[in-house]
Amino acid sequence: MGRYSRLRRIQKMDPQRDFEQIYRWIIHYEFPRDYLHGTSIAFLRDYGVPRISRLLDRTQEFERAGQKRYDDTVLITYEMVSEGMDSEHGRAAARHLNRIHDRYRIPNEDFLYVLATTVVGPKRWIDRFGWRRLSEQESESLALVGHRMGEMMGISGAPETYAAFERLHDDYEREMFAYDPANRRVAAATLRILASWYPAPARRLASRVSLAVLDEPLLKALGFRPEPRWLRTAVHRMFRARAALIRLLPGRPERFPRRPKARTYPFGWTLDDLGPHWAHSRPPAPLQDEAPPEGAPVPARSPVPRTPREETR
Repeated sequence: MGRYSRLRRIQKMDPQRDFEQIYRWIIHYEFPRDYLHGTSIAFLRDYGVPRISRLLDRTQEFERAGQKRYDDTVLITYEMVSEGMDSEHGRAAARHLNRIHDRYRIPNEDFLYVLATTVVGPKRWIDRFGWRRLSEQESESLALVGHRMGEMMGISGAPETYAAFERLHDDYEREMFAYDPANRRVAAATLRILASWYPAPARRLASRVSLAVLDEPLLKALGFRPEPRWLRTAVHRMFRARAALIRLLPGRPERFPRRPKARTYPFGWTLDDLGPHWAHSRPPAPLQDEAPPEGAPVPARSPVPRTPREETR
């Protein structure tokens, strides 16, 4: 298959109708590794918001089982789209995700921001370091998957276009980014996870490479100093050289999709493996368009009043 053959097919498709197929092509064929890199950066952006990082810090999930927490977050998203978001499997994955989140009192606006990072983060990474930029159809497909995911999670006000997701993402960060010790603790735990994928002698360098691609507002909110200019330049050139090499290769054949490889589950996983152990003893959380089981309370995700942002001490 030619390198641009799939793109030409995508450009003839209607994202409103075909967004799930386009999304699967992005994550399995066109940009599988870049999409994961963008998702990893999205995780780090979440920690720039003290209210989010404090909750994650209290749960200690990244300290006790960081690799599993990382893998589960990625895999649940893949499970939701693998057979179609409105398939029984996709809906079961969404119920499972809701069951995990319903334990916590999370403001709707924080859910919206985290959702926006999963749309904007991969798009910006791919446009910056991928072998080509995303087409308009691909960008809108990311947004429509995010919108549908928001609907299934009961998040109100989820945008329907990429431009709206990007505005929400940037406006929220300008207002809510601030340093807190919890930000740094959770970010440091995540960086240790990312570095652990490499041989021990290379782990410190791997952490510095991860920091070298982060922007200054995020670094400030996480409590890290910017890496030297020479390292940032070298890392940028390394990723651009990788992109140029991939551009010369043929497209990935349809019969060889690249699927996520979870270090926590070397022999495969099922939906029931994903998430904290306590989640499996909780009743399923019905989706917005489903009636709860007879006699069960109706879950509600009411917006939690915003508390004023605490200033850096």
